Amino acid sequence: MLRRQLSWSRRAVAFWLLCTGCLLFASPSPATSPGPTDVVQRFYGVLLDVMQHAASLGAKGRYQRLEPVVLSTYDIPFMARLSIGPTWYRLTPEQKRRAAAAYGRYAAAVYATEFDTYAGQKFQILGEQKITHGILVRTQIIKADGEPVSINYFLHDNDTAWQIRDVYVGDAISQLATRRSEFAAILRSSGIDGLIASLNKKADDLQG
Repeated sequence: MLRRQLSWSRRAVAFWLLCTGCLLFASPSPATSPGPTDVVQRFYGVLLDVMQHAASLGAKGRYQRLEPVVLSTYDIPFMARLSIGPTWYRLTPEQKRRAAAAYGRYAAAVYATEFDTYAGQKFQILGEQKITHGILVRTQIIKADGEPVSINYFLHDNDTAWQIRDVYVGDAISQLATRRSEFAAILRSSGIDGLIASLNKKADDLQG
């Protein structure tokens, strides 16, 4: 009788240890990735903080704070490809890498230059709209004088994260369309190397 009780006890302990082990080694549930509105909200949070400390940071400091955020928030390779147009498909992998890097530097420098002061401006998220291939996050910037400026962000799910692929300012002016027009003239006259050099120079000049 005692032997049977000890045998049952050992089986119970083994079962308990097995269940405990399963709990200890079970993979945790993956954290929910930020949605489109979260991505824009976080970007605005960093942008507002940079504006509020613009004077102490200086142009270089603003750029250094914004560059990693721009590179993670925006789908820079996609935006570089669309802005460069058909020429992109004739580039070598190294030229594509350099072009995307220059585009990212230029985009961050533009933000560091355009948002260089704070006078009570506010960022407001107005909502999301489902569109083809992604989500449009509608926002507005309330200027110091109270005038609202519409800025809408097109985001796409890249399987790993939502990233911004285009920005529409005011009356639906596409940032990608504007830059594609600007880049076309440089590509015709100086080729891809000329465009890369031009973007890097502008990024350096905007940092003062």
